[in-house]
Amino acid sequence: MGKPKIRFEGYSEDWEQRKLGDITTKIGSGKTPKGGAAAYKDDGIALIRSQNVNGDRVDLSDVVFIDEQTDEDMKNSRVLKGDVLLNITGASIGRSAVFTRELRANVNQHVCIIRTKGSDASPEFIQLNIISSNGQNQIDSFQAGGGREGLNFHQIGKMEFLYPGIEEQQKIGQYFANLDHLITLHQRKYDETKTLKKYMLQKMFPQNGEKVPEIRFDGFTEDWEQRKLGEVCEIKDSARIPNSEWSESGIPYIRASDVTNENTDGVLFISQERYEFYKNRTGAPTKNDVLFNGGGEIGKSLLITDEKPIYVQGGAVLYARTSKSRELVGQYLKTYFETTNAKSYIDAASAGGTMRHFTLKPSQKMRILMPSVEEQEKIGGYFVNLDRLITLHQRKCNELKEIKKYMLQNMFV
Repeated sequence: MGKPKIRFEGYSEDWEQRKLGDITTKIGSGKTPKGGAAAYKDDGIALIRSQNVNGDRVDLSDVVFIDEQTDEDMKNSRVLKGDVLLNITGASIGRSAVFTRELRANVNQHVCIIRTKGSDASPEFIQLNIISSNGQNQIDSFQAGGGREGLNFHQIGKMEFLYPGIEEQQKIGQYFANLDHLITLHQRKYDETKTLKKYMLQKMFPQNGEKVPEIRFDGFTEDWEQRKLGEVCEIKDSARIPNSEWSESGIPYIRASDVTNENTDGVLFISQERYEFYKNRTGAPTKNDVLFNGGGEIGKSLLITDEKPIYVQGGAVLYARTSKSRELVGQYLKTYFETTNAKSYIDAASAGGTMRHFTLKPSQKMRILMPSVEEQEKIGGYFVNLDRLITLHQRKCNELKEIKKYMLQNMFV
């Protein structure tokens, strides 16, 4: 009855359309334990709720527990290894995962158990069908008025998918399991590196009036010095360029959103002629200068790492001319903007209500703790490497998610 666009070698038979109700032995959910949240325990039998079915996996990081008697009262909703769990109410409706653990568990009324007959359909293959565009469209079609409110067991049983033989199902399931493993690996590495960075931002900069940090590179023992930012490098603002002078190509015109997104390639541009005009009038940032937001996401910063000419939006983006300073290293300043000390000052010094701004004079007065230039370079280099690892794992994670999305569209009918 149909074949996918992408298929493993050695398989050529048509896929057969089946309803979930025809290839399952159970479609049903649990209930709220008697007493509600008061019935939850610190340990015992895991009670899986909708928040635990997330990212195509069962996340037990914030699972609650029930005791033996409550589990006995809810014996019809005990979870077995290989069950497909599907969220059937609320904002998370349609999220699903296969329960793969050797763990005693139960579900509440917001999570449905789909238990296969085994020889007819692979749980992993069913779960992949549910999260495919076909599966999600079927879930949407059951919802009255276009809002995702709830699924009943009859509707779930009516969901129809095309199935190959069990061996091909298992191969497809294993392929996506490997993808999910890689996604989880890079997500974990990303999270761990972000956590490490946050920790080191606290430990590699002096806190609470101290003159030296808790963690330091070997060979450095001198006290750090506190200076005003405007004393160690020039802080610059730029002209406000009217919309009529923006163009579709030319010199990148960097706004606060570009700094937040670490983008100096530009979304908006100005002509070479207008760039020269404004550069002669106000100056323009160059390689090793630090851009920082005076508007938008205030205090977000970005080090310019190439010689490409840019101009920045006046008022919204300020910049420190660290390229001309003999006392302050650009990458160190960029990192310093991420510390608690800098964030606290910027927050207190930003004027306005809902549209707050961090302006030229307060930025010049910002006090910055500084070691020697050599130590600044070491600290800056360390955080550059951390940022590269964070970006690497984030990029790999996103790439793998895109591959998964593409393969879900092309390996299923």
